[in-house]
Amino acid sequence: MKVLGIDPGLKATGYGLIQYESSKVQLLETGTIEPKQKDLIQNRIHKVHKLLDELIQQYNPNVLVLEKLYAHYKHPITASILGHVRGVICLLCAQRNLLLVEYSVKRIRKAVLGNGNASKVQVRKVVANIFNVDEKKLVLDASDALALAVGYVRMHRGSFT
Repeated sequence: MKVLGIDPGLKATGYGLIQYESSKVQLLETGTIEPKQKDLIQNRIHKVHKLLDELIQQYNPNVLVLEKLYAHYKHPITASILGHVRGVICLLCAQRNLLLVEYSVKRIRKAVLGNGNASKVQVRKVVANIFNVDEKKLVLDASDALALAVGYVRMHRGSFT
C-alpha cells in the first residue's frame, strides 16, 4: 500500500510518500512545493496542483492523507488561504479517483509519537529516525507530511492484513 501525506500551505506544501508492505514502511519520496511568493494566488495554487498531480500519476498511491484545517481565531485569513490549497488537493483526489482521508495534527502526533502535543521539531526527529534519514535535511513541512502517512498506517495497519 502506498500512502501520500500532505501538509498543505500556500508558502510551502509538504508531501511524503511511503510504502507499507509486510509490516514495514519505506520512504519513496518527500519534499516541499514552494510557489514563488510574488506569483498571483491562482498561479501558486496551480503549481501545487500540477506537481502533486505529477507525483500521484508517477507513484499511484492508494490513499492521500490530508492535514485537517485548523486556524487560530486571531488569524481568520489564514484559514481562507489554506482552504484554497486544500480545495485543489481535494479536487485532485476526485480527478484521480484517490481515497482522501483527513486527520488533525494532534491525532497524527498521538499515533506517531504517543503525544498529541509534540512539537514540529519532535515530529521531525521521530520521522527521521523511522526512515533513517538525516534530520537536518528534512524540512518541517515534509516531516509533517510523512507523519501523516505514517500515522495513517499505524492507525489502520490491522485492516491491511
